[in-house]
Amino acid sequence: MDILLIAGLWLDGSAWDDVVPALEALGHRPVPIALPGQGDGSASATLDDQAAAVLAAVDSASGKPMLVGHSAACTLAWLAADACPERVAKVAFIGGFPAADGQPYADFFELKDGVMPFPGWGPFEGPDSADLGAEARRDFASAAIPVPAGVTKGVVRLTDERRFDVPVLVVCPEFTPAQAQEWIAAGDVPELARAKHLDLVDIDSGHWPMITEPAELARLLAAAAPEA
Repeated sequence: MDILLIAGLWLDGSAWDDVVPALEALGHRPVPIALPGQGDGSASATLDDQAAAVLAAVDSASGKPMLVGHSAACTLAWLAADACPERVAKVAFIGGFPAADGQPYADFFELKDGVMPFPGWGPFEGPDSADLGAEARRDFASAAIPVPAGVTKGVVRLTDERRFDVPVLVVCPEFTPAQAQEWIAAGDVPELARAKHLDLVDIDSGHWPMITEPAELARLLAAAAPEA
């Protein structure tokens, strides 16, 4: 089936370069989505622009695709499920959770000249980045794309409760499925508290398993993909 891959902050579609062939070998058609403002040189892109790019990919898919969002982009995948729940087979979240209605998309770090640059590794020390070696960290930081303020400060709008009918998979890298379940039960992830079909799986990696564990990530996604 078509598996649409949405990279998180500071990344473009090349983040999935090692996952794509692994998914293809497992019989799927992976499609990394090019997000406005993350690789096209546009500093004026908005959250709406990125959401529109995801919806365009859904429209171009063969059949009902599975949407895969990483980190902040979990919200982009969920926005698509909200906009067209009848056209989405499943949503997978990697290392993150969807924001709720009315929340900012990714207002996490300081803006500089209208964009949010990669803040360095300080905020990600510990489980997030423990599996990234020095070379991988240098490569990531040098390629990181500053994300436009119109994206990071965009307000999430969710309107269709049929999104809760869409099956959801949470891939847990730097946190465990048990921790995720605790956060959901405590009300910290209100969107997933209402999901009717929710599965959680563990992966032994930091926050970026597409870099450090691409084959295992592909295996987990393929195993969770609904039959076409």
